[in-house]
Amino acid sequence: MSAVLVVLGGLPGTGKSTVARPLARALGAAYLRIDTIEQALVDSGELPAAPRAAGYVAGYALARDQLANGVTVVAECVNPLKITRDAWRAAGPRVLEVELVCSDPAEHRARVEGRTADIPGLELPTWRDVVEREYEPWDRDHLVVDTATTTAAGCAELILRHVTGF
Repeated sequence: MSAVLVVLGGLPGTGKSTVARPLARALGAAYLRIDTIEQALVDSGELPAAPRAAGYVAGYALARDQLANGVTVVAECVNPLKITRDAWRAAGPRVLEVELVCSDPAEHRARVEGRTADIPGLELPTWRDVVEREYEPWDRDHLVVDTATTTAAGCAELILRHVTGF
């Protein structure tokens, strides 16, 4: 199988990291997490404010490098805008776009409010931040996976089946 870029997007608290890690392990893929890149940029102390686009731009470049070396990539990010989705698409010829959703609002809220940061220094969004976040509807076919109705392992397995048949 030639290298594939799997982009996992979705609002905070939908389970992106929980699904992306085992998926990347199962694929033997590089794992790119935009939160990690953005927090590293903040930690550098070189930016006057938190990055808005820099983490994504770095992620696109890292994905292109890995794909050029024949390495499959799992990129995890909110991916809220058409412009970010288009940029991931431009990173390589084989891109599987996946949107994770949590169809149960009470469960989604509980996840957001019950999380602890696993990246030192990362400030997690509040439920209000999530609800008010700009998040454009998708304008093209993509795989939608509901983490309210499927376990993280089941979600990873479903995506893995799509990648291997891609």
